[in-house]
Amino acid sequence: MIRLIILITLFVIGNISAQDFQGVATYSTDRKLEIQLDSTQMNSEMQKQIHEMMRKQFQKEYTLRFNKTESVYKEEENLGAPQPASGVQVIVAGSGASDVLYKNSKEERFVAKRDMFGKAFLVKDTLTHYKWKLENETKKIGNYTCYKATTTRTMEIVRNINVNGDKEESNSKTEEIKVVVWYTPEIPINNGPDNYWGLPGLIMEVNDGDLRILCNKIVLNPKKKIEIKAPEKGKVVTETKFEKIMRKKMDEMHDRRSHRNGGNSMEIRIGG
Repeated sequence: MIRLIILITLFVIGNISAQDFQGVATYSTDRKLEIQLDSTQMNSEMQKQIHEMMRKQFQKEYTLRFNKTESVYKEEENLGAPQPASGVQVIVAGSGASDVLYKNSKEERFVAKRDMFGKAFLVKDTLTHYKWKLENETKKIGNYTCYKATTTRTMEIVRNINVNGDKEESNSKTEEIKVVVWYTPEIPINNGPDNYWGLPGLIMEVNDGDLRILCNKIVLNPKKKIEIKAPEKGKVVTETKFEKIMRKKMDEMHDRRSHRNGGNSMEIRIGG
């Protein structure tokens, strides 16, 4: 009887600890872009500026605030954002600094606040179920032993380039991308950066096509309690509906800028 009481007591304490488990992981992102530009329409210096600016557009820092079943993923403010090259306007469709992604792995759903051209949307939908293949390969990331997992997904890439008034047709293609991630069971939550999740440990590194996301700092159970809640403001839409709205708005903006600026614009859209 005494042994039973001790076991029950320890079990209750363990559950309380699990419920209170929280942490903050900081991730940095980088993306390799191979953009072919017409050398007859812009000089080599302008091409170099554009390539450098596009590279810096995707060098960002994010924080993932998490507990056992929930998380909030948000970009940290960057005061040193790259400035456009002279005479060229670049439009990049993707996550913005004001976007917030809430994931609930227990209920398998997400809520994302996304601002598009000054209008707030609240995207509510189910989490993507990745078909992860667990590998035997391991490596260290910081102090954590991480295990490799892989999957594949399809990605649509749309590029519209309009320089000096000579409009080119949109270049759209769908590719199958191999996704390689590294997760650590030492942090036993099935979560990770962005929309990645579903593994027996926190995802520490993502290599998704030309996108890389790497965790460079983790704070577990900080003294100050972390607030994790879903965003609430914005027009409620599904993920599919939001993608359709974004495509339409980007096409409209592309046409307006092309007419107003005599075609001196470049637009790159990268979709998932």
